[in-house]
Amino acid sequence: MYALTNCRVFDGEIILNDKAVIVEGTYIKEVIEESALYEKYPDIEKQGMGGGLIAPGFIDLQLNGCGGVLFNDDISEETLKVMNATNHKFGCTSFLPTLVTSSDENILKALELMENIENIEDIGVLGLHLEGPSISREKKGIHNPKYIRELSGSIVDRIQKAGSRLVKIVTMAPEVSEVETVKSFSKNGIKVSMGHTNATYEQAKLAIESGFGMATHLFNAMTQFTSREPGVVGAIFEDKRVHAGIIVDGIHAHYASVKIAKEILGDKLFLVTDAVSPVGTDMEYFFFEGKKVYYQDGKCVSAEGTLGGSGLTMITGVKNLVEQVGLSVEEALRMASLYPARAIGVDNKYGKIESGYTADITVLNEDLSIKKVFSKGKKVYPSKIE
Repeated sequence: MYALTNCRVFDGEIILNDKAVIVEGTYIKEVIEESALYEKYPDIEKQGMGGGLIAPGFIDLQLNGCGGVLFNDDISEETLKVMNATNHKFGCTSFLPTLVTSSDENILKALELMENIENIEDIGVLGLHLEGPSISREKKGIHNPKYIRELSGSIVDRIQKAGSRLVKIVTMAPEVSEVETVKSFSKNGIKVSMGHTNATYEQAKLAIESGFGMATHLFNAMTQFTSREPGVVGAIFEDKRVHAGIIVDGIHAHYASVKIAKEILGDKLFLVTDAVSPVGTDMEYFFFEGKKVYYQDGKCVSAEGTLGGSGLTMITGVKNLVEQVGLSVEEALRMASLYPARAIGVDNKYGKIESGYTADITVLNEDLSIKKVFSKGKKVYPSKIE
C-alpha cells in the first residue's frame, strides 16, 4: 500500500486539490484529504507527484498496433505486451486490440488467444475489437477486399461463445449485415458498431433500433450528412443514444467537425487513436494486410492516398481536444477515460480515481505531458530503462 501525494486529482468528474490517493494492490483504496494522511496511515509509503495532475489511465477502444507491431500481422500475447508497453509512454493503460477485416482463421486465432491468456486485463487488454469483415466494399478504406464478407454462422457462434468479456466491439456495415446477428450480439452484451458503411439515413436509423449502439471512427468511412440525404452521420447526430469514437488528429476529421460533433453528442463521443505499428517508433512505412502504407508527419497513407490507420497517441489526442477543439482539460480527460469505459460497460472499475476502481493512473504535467503512469497499481512509466 502506498499514497500518491503533492498532487491534484481529477477523479473522473472534477479536479480536487489537497488530496492523497491511497493505492492498495491493484486497486484504489480511497482518496482522502492529504492533511489526514499522516494520522490515518502514519507508516504508509509516500510517493510525491511534484504537483502533477492525477487522472484515470486512458482507454483506447480502437488500436491496430504500435511500437513496431500490428495485431493483424502477429496475433500473439507478445504483440499485446509490446502494444501495452508502448501505450504506457502515452498515458494509455487499457485498450482493445483491433483485428481489421481478415480471414476466419485469424478471427479464430484472436479468440483463442483471448481465451488462453489467464487474465487479459493484466496486460492492459479489455477485450477484442473485431473491425469487419462484414463491411461495405464502397467504404472499405484500407481494408483488404479479399476478406470482406458476411460473417458465417459458425464464426458468429464462436464469437458468441467467447462472449462479451473477451469480445467488446464488432464493427459492421448495417446494409450488409444480418439483423439477427446484430440482435444476438447486442443481446449478449457485445457492442455492435456502425463502421465502413455505405448505409442511407433510413438504413442507419433502422440499424440503431436493431442493436447498433456505437459508431466506429465517426465521419470516416461512412455516409456523410448532406441536405437531401443525412446519411449515417445524420442518423447518429439525430438519435444521440449512439456512442461514437473519433480520431482527433486533424487529419481524419477537421477540428471544427470534432467540435460540432461534441456539441451534439456530448458524453457519447470518445477519443480513439486507430493507431498502427509506427507509433512509438521511427518507422517510415509498414504493411497493412498486404498494402504498403507510408508514415510521414503523423499521417499514414497508401500510395493511392488512402488513409491507413493513424499515428495518433492518446495524450496527443487529449492535447488536441484542449488546444485545437477548445475543450476543458476535464472534458478532454473524460473523452480519453470515463466515456470509453462507459461505451463498453466497464465504468464500474475503469475511468475514475475512486475507491474500488482499478489503480490505472496517469499523472500529467502542467503542459499535459506525461509525468508518470501506473498500471494495476504498479509504476510502469518511466521505467528503469527509460
